Amino acid sequence: MLTAPADDGLSHRLTHPWWRDAVIYQVYVRSFLDSTGDGIGDLAGVRSGLPYLKKLGVDGVWLSPFYPSPQHDHGYDVADYLDVDPVYGDLDEFALLVADAHRLGIKVLLDIVPNHCSSEHPWFREALAAGPGGAARGRFHFADGRGPGGDLPPNNWHAMFGGPAWSRVTEPDGTPGQWYLHMFTPEQPDLNWRDPEVGAHFDQVLRFWLDRGVDGFRIDVAAGLFKHPDLPDSPDPEADARARDSVNPLAWNRPEVHGVWRHWRKVCEEYTARDGRERLLVGEVSVPTAREHALYVRPDELHQAFFFDLLGAPWDAAAFRSVIDEALRDIAGTGSSVTWVLNNHDQVRTVTRYGESGTGGTGLGAARARAAALLMLALPGAAYVYQGEELGLPEVVDLPDEVLTDPIFHRTGSRARIRDGCRVPLPWSGHASPFGFSAGAQARPWLPQPGWFAEHATERALADTRSSWHLYREGLQLRRGLPQLGEGCLRWLEAPPGVLAFERGDGLVCAVNFGTAPVPAPVPAAPLLASGSCPPGTLPGSTAAWWITASTP
Repeated sequence: MLTAPADDGLSHRLTHPWWRDAVIYQVYVRSFLDSTGDGIGDLAGVRSGLPYLKKLGVDGVWLSPFYPSPQHDHGYDVADYLDVDPVYGDLDEFALLVADAHRLGIKVLLDIVPNHCSSEHPWFREALAAGPGGAARGRFHFADGRGPGGDLPPNNWHAMFGGPAWSRVTEPDGTPGQWYLHMFTPEQPDLNWRDPEVGAHFDQVLRFWLDRGVDGFRIDVAAGLFKHPDLPDSPDPEADARARDSVNPLAWNRPEVHGVWRHWRKVCEEYTARDGRERLLVGEVSVPTAREHALYVRPDELHQAFFFDLLGAPWDAAAFRSVIDEALRDIAGTGSSVTWVLNNHDQVRTVTRYGESGTGGTGLGAARARAAALLMLALPGAAYVYQGEELGLPEVVDLPDEVLTDPIFHRTGSRARIRDGCRVPLPWSGHASPFGFSAGAQARPWLPQPGWFAEHATERALADTRSSWHLYREGLQLRRGLPQLGEGCLRWLEAPPGVLAFERGDGLVCAVNFGTAPVPAPVPAAPLLASGSCPPGTLPGSTAAWWITASTP
């Protein structure tokens, strides 16, 4: 097995912003590592896991929300943007985490939620108490109902977590009153970004955390801040109801949102000008086309936005090539770099999505997940890895109804789109739950871990050089050390049907066999790195490999 050049790519990394080809590890704090034994992960647990992430080789971490919250949507219902929920720690613990991460050379990104807050946020409580017409209601979308007595919602919009997007309040005098908009759950009222107080408050939020050393923000629902000012009916409400991410153009992807990102970019650049450390804004942008996506990453807006089309592509060579071409044409053409992602806290894990039943994690789905990982790490741009992805974790698909916490399940009664299965706490060691996740051996994780998690425990993965963990680690080492990976161009190569092959820079070839039968390898040589057994001259089905065809610098 070849190794990375001795300079570890340092000269290349000093010539361009760190984020352009960074690999960021998403930490779902609640499920990463529990330091107190209460069954819930916390900031101290994240801090104790930093050496593990350093050994893996990632450039940074994105932390899911840890702000004070009633946890109706596990932190995405924020009651206070300027503090830490006691279940996760406190500001002193956060300061230690940032200091330790920076000492290890790991960037820290926070998840910020500007589209909506918690129904327990002081602003919303004030709005309820103020009554109709009060200035406090202007920070949200309150409206009178339709029909006799205002008994019908103001329009026909659907919430993305099921049901109508409106809830009616009881006024201070005890009578049925106005309705308020919530595009997710009733516990998450949407903020009205046309009210100047909202933007001013988030300026304060950004500066509060930037002053505490963070390196940037992942922005939740980045396309959804503005709604049509007249709140008219949707022309196709049933289509809105079927979508995980809204397709309603009256509530999503409004042109006014770009002004917010231009302003936030200026705030980040102000901090960069002070100390030379570039801060990153990466958006959760769910829009219909790559061309619309590209509008969010113009030079004066977000630095990056997640490109979800690769995550959503079926396991098919033509489909993968099509979305890669589209991204490189429309997004990279803005001067940004594509931000690739295969997993996150809202999606079924790749091992299951690509063909597994969800129990055991061996076979076709696991092989395809490994191959997809090598493909993603070979593409030009940045990449995000969701915790457990490096362990080859499958989805937990058989959680009993009584333990499910996802508001989608509780609002729809359906398990079809629930997200608990990818959020089960990580297995670290041992043969039984809590698998080293909790400090106390008798602790009960907030979601139950199946017995087969033992096969994927970190301790076991590190000891097995054939594990997915070692594939990720070696891929990250090579990506860091080979100048042609990360930034740069991609050139497609001719390959057998069902095979994607492309060249990066000075002779590095990545090839992926999307079929099941072995085919001749594009490069008749031993691979530099392979996702499975890959003899010289062959490329087995559901396998990816990297080759060097010429001497590298």
